[in-house]
Amino acid sequence: MHYIRARRKPGKAPSWQRGVGAIMRAIGLLFWACNVAIVMHAAAAEIEHVDVYRVPGRFGGWPANHGLWAWGDEILVGFSAGYAKDNGEGYHAIDHDRPEEHLLARSLDGGATWTIENPAAQGDLVPTGSSLHGIAPPDVPQPELRDCPGGIDFAHPDFALTLRMTDVHVGPSRFHYSYDRGHNWEGPFRFPQLDTPGIAARTDYIVESASTCTAWLTAGRTNRREGRPVCVRTTDGGKTWQLRGWIGPEPQGFAIMPSTARLAPAHYVTTLRVHDGPVRWIDAWESVDDGVTWQYLSRPVADTGTGNPPSLIRLRDGRLCLTYGRRAKPFGMRVVLSSDGGHTWSPEITLRDDGGGTDLGYPRSVQRPDGKVVVVYYYHTAPQGQRFIGATIFDPDRLTP
Repeated sequence: MHYIRARRKPGKAPSWQRGVGAIMRAIGLLFWACNVAIVMHAAAAEIEHVDVYRVPGRFGGWPANHGLWAWGDEILVGFSAGYAKDNGEGYHAIDHDRPEEHLLARSLDGGATWTIENPAAQGDLVPTGSSLHGIAPPDVPQPELRDCPGGIDFAHPDFALTLRMTDVHVGPSRFHYSYDRGHNWEGPFRFPQLDTPGIAARTDYIVESASTCTAWLTAGRTNRREGRPVCVRTTDGGKTWQLRGWIGPEPQGFAIMPSTARLAPAHYVTTLRVHDGPVRWIDAWESVDDGVTWQYLSRPVADTGTGNPPSLIRLRDGRLCLTYGRRAKPFGMRVVLSSDGGHTWSPEITLRDDGGGTDLGYPRSVQRPDGKVVVVYYYHTAPQGQRFIGATIFDPDRLTP
């Protein structure tokens, strides 16, 4: 018996097949959407953003000027808090005529949640100097600046040190230390100018022993403008400091805000914020003789937009992790990694790209006991948006460019 098939247009299935196909395609699309959602959720979960300090009407800024310290999952970071004011595109949105406070944010759970502390309420870390973007709090007495008698135990398990400038070009600078994880501070102590035009200090140091600490600072150039990076050290518990070595020749523009990691005894890598003409970037330098001489190593970031400082840490697996703010579109926070001691670096990896403009960055970072990195910075997500302190938590083993 022969069956005669109904004729149909080429390529067109019978209606019942088209119905089944549509159902199968719908089911497949549903599974695809679920899988995409799972993948997107997993990717989003790898990079977590949290608020550290976000207060309506206030400005939060510049953690890199203050410092970050960690004791396991307890993290402490300093930052400036002023009052919000729109000063126009390309300018810090802070009211220069109202008080600026130097606050601390503390997390006891690895950066997931934060509480805010004001050390000036008990006379500690009181803001002062022309480097402020606001004015010094008028109702807080300035403590006496004095010479350090020495005897600081840098190896104390709850130790923290902060170095602060009073002028961005030639200082002078001061330092404070704490033995109780930043709840109380000793100081301010006068930091010497070290036969330079002046020291404009920010916090970047490595403890070598109970009596010895190495710090990386910015000195003024011969024209008394910022800045030229320098390595310094104390071996007597902070009583005296010595200049160990200049990091590179005096620049035409500036090379400032070092952030440093120790790779081995006597072996350091430091990263610098560099400006020469219209171009701004991050350079890496290396010392293998305990900070006395320094050699150019590499350029981890060729373009940071209008300029932003690095935050460099050495991960437990030996890699270097450098975070920074990108002050060019798309504005945001970035990271690069090095597996060979800073000679070569990964492509730029985006942590977030929702920034509202150039008024962001200045990060400081730390690796938690579980291996994740916490980076703290200041940020805004709209051109006239509020400047706040944020934190991003990520697993460096699961990042992809």
